[in-house]
Amino acid sequence: MLPCVIFEDEHLLVVNKPAGLNTHAPSPYAGEGIYDWLRHREPQWATLAIIHRLDKETSGVLVFSKTRLANKSLTEQFTGHTIRKKYVLLTDRELPQREFTVKSSLVRAREKHVSGSSGHGERAETRFRLHTPESTGRSRSAPTDVGSYIVVEAEPVTGRTHQIRVHAAEKGFPILGDTLYGGSPAERVYLHASELTLRHPANGEETAFAAPPDFEADARFRLRAALVDSAETNACRMVHGASDRWPGWYVDRFGDYLLSQSEDSLNAAQMKELGRLMDLASSRGAYHKLLTRQVRRTTVAEASPKLVMGEPSPERFTMRENGLKFELSFGAGYSAGLFLDQRDNRRRLLTGHIAADFSLLPATLDPRPSAPDILNTFAYTCGFSVCAAKAGARTTSLDLSKKYLEWGRRNSALNGLDPADHDFIYGDAFDWLRRLARKQRLFDVVILDPPTFSQSKEHGVFQVEKDYGRLVSAALPLIKPGGVLFASTNAADWPAEKFLGSVEGSVHTAKRKILQSHYVPQPPDFPVSRTEPAYLKTVWMRIE
Repeated sequence: MLPCVIFEDEHLLVVNKPAGLNTHAPSPYAGEGIYDWLRHREPQWATLAIIHRLDKETSGVLVFSKTRLANKSLTEQFTGHTIRKKYVLLTDRELPQREFTVKSSLVRAREKHVSGSSGHGERAETRFRLHTPESTGRSRSAPTDVGSYIVVEAEPVTGRTHQIRVHAAEKGFPILGDTLYGGSPAERVYLHASELTLRHPANGEETAFAAPPDFEADARFRLRAALVDSAETNACRMVHGASDRWPGWYVDRFGDYLLSQSEDSLNAAQMKELGRLMDLASSRGAYHKLLTRQVRRTTVAEASPKLVMGEPSPERFTMRENGLKFELSFGAGYSAGLFLDQRDNRRRLLTGHIAADFSLLPATLDPRPSAPDILNTFAYTCGFSVCAAKAGARTTSLDLSKKYLEWGRRNSALNGLDPADHDFIYGDAFDWLRRLARKQRLFDVVILDPPTFSQSKEHGVFQVEKDYGRLVSAALPLIKPGGVLFASTNAADWPAEKFLGSVEGSVHTAKRKILQSHYVPQPPDFPVSRTEPAYLKTVWMRIE
């Protein structure tokens, strides 16, 4: 059970959506919303339907239907305004009264909504009441950046876009952090959907779902905690640049240690924040790494991160991801040993579930007489291979580094796998793709996750935008009919449409047909925003 899940049965899935995550993806190639992420995560969630929405910065109770019966019933209840919703908000302004109702007609005005003149717009009605945990209505404590604040309960009778935000602002108490409507700047928009009461679609019984607000918690940490099961995974991105209000600065949690990265040395504010993140994650130490575009001209010592806080890590240590163990090292050069932004894709190999109605192995070919064969090119430390092998596949890991292939063997052994049962091939990817094709080797899955730039003696320079199509063309002869191609790139300046065009063009040129396709951006702990656009582009394709 994911930490964000409040309730699930045959008909309903109810979650506590964290602030900073859209209800659904704003565009096809932007970061996933919680609906997209959930719908493609588990087979039993493939039929999820959106019944209502919460703004990106609003947290709280969100219900999805799983059946036609639930979809019809909940749609009727929301349309008929019989579902009761309760919200809690914070403001640093005084309320005009202790309890009152606001009625107006809302119209859109560019990014905002405003109350229009009589007869224009959609009718909106909100009931407000001062919440008084203590007689003054002010909380004992507050978010670290705002001082004292007032707690207000809001009950929207109707469900219009930005309704509570508009009504609060127009009555002189904009929500804390809601700068769009005149609120004081803060870490987040302090609005939380705390309760939802509905009639259950199956039996008609009144059912209430609640999630108390946790306004004093760090919003970024809450987002990760809602989506990452700490019992299974103790590694994720904790600060993702401008999306988390720290432009140019990135912090990853790798088990018991934090890794900070930026183009400059840490300043005083970053050091203070890093210390706070260490406390939140109960970390033993924190390292900082200077990012450089001249990777090939940098020595291993220069590329390796330096300890800046706490105790040093062992030369080799482990982290957990989706219940598996992976070896890491901060002294191995540019990367610690695993790219965290591929966590969800590794899970797809582990579970055999790619997306809604898209299994890794087609049902028509099961049961198979032998284990599926998976080719992992540019394997690095073989993270994809370990997940596939743990699920019962026979894997072939191909990389231009003997050191990393040996690291991959250790990762296999860490998870109870015998490396001797799998192949580890040292050499150039293009060279080996041709060799395997000549031998008529066929695979159920071929994984392509090349670096944006590389160079080998045999084939010279590889530049991802120029050469990706050629790479796909070389891999296609190795994919069985009905097999799966996984293509990935982290080339930030390469638009997703052009990346997909390159992959699809190569498939069509080879006169193969794409039977299924599922595009996946970076996971939610790498949040996408206007100031921090998406960089990771991955696609799963079933090829005829």
